[in-house]
Amino acid sequence: MTGSRIPTLAREWIIFAVCLGIGGHIALGFVLHAPDLWPWRRAWLYGLLSGLAVYGVVQVVRWVWMSRRSH
Repeated sequence: MTGSRIPTLAREWIIFAVCLGIGGHIALGFVLHAPDLWPWRRAWLYGLLSGLAVYGVVQVVRWVWMSRRSH
């Protein structure tokens, strides 16, 4: 199969899903290691916000990488 590249939209969804998973793991680590500061009832929110933050960082790193690569 020649030129079997992942379409751009599919690649973005994969990156987004991986970032949400990483954010969930970050939130889980915080909840397990500091349950008095990070209650279980808000774990979903912490996971979502952490995942979005990770996604933002990944997008900034990708933008810097592409801009340096084009020069």
